[in-house]
Amino acid sequence: REKGYSFTEKDVNKDATARDEFTKRGLRGVPAFVIGSQVVEGLDTEKIESLVDYTVINCPECSSKLRIPKNKGKISVKCPKCSATFQKDTRSKK
Repeated sequence: REKGYSFTEKDVNKDATARDEFTKRGLRGVPAFVIGSQVVEGLDTEKIESLVDYTVINCPECSSKLRIPKNKGKISVKCPKCSATFQKDTRSKK
């Protein structure tokens, strides 16, 4: 939530379908995250960040949260709220 990633939350204690999915995947602990075909058990933020194919940034003009792809080089970004256009380097800084 802090980073602005969109996700679907399922409560295995209240949702039988979610509990069945959890069990079929052989998971034992929560939280658990399914990102693409990968499963992350526990709050391994570094692994989660590496699997998410986009990042969330703030528009420099209006501070709206914008979702942009990772590792696509230098891209042009246009804010849908205020129409500000700016360049962003999306390559990993590691």
